Amino acid sequence: MSDCPRPIPGPPGPADGLRGHCAALRSHARRLREGAAALEWRGPQGDAFRAEITALADRCATAADGFALAAAQLDGGRRRPRG
Repeated sequence: MSDCPRPIPGPPGPADGLRGHCAALRSHARRLREGAAALEWRGPQGDAFRAEITALADRCATAADGFALAAAQLDGGRRRPRG
């Protein structure tokens, strides 16, 4: 056992918050795509609904990419965005 105390971690920084939002948006996009694929509603209305869900998933993924880029910029380029 060491006599040295462990350093107290500081509060998460802004980049950590952006990475958290990025992960949440990627999760939402994945779940939306899975839901659209599992949708049993067929016909023109079902196809239109699936297209809307897919478009929303794409928007979530695009926003996640933006958050990842912003986090990387806040880190000064030390971390690369996860994709």
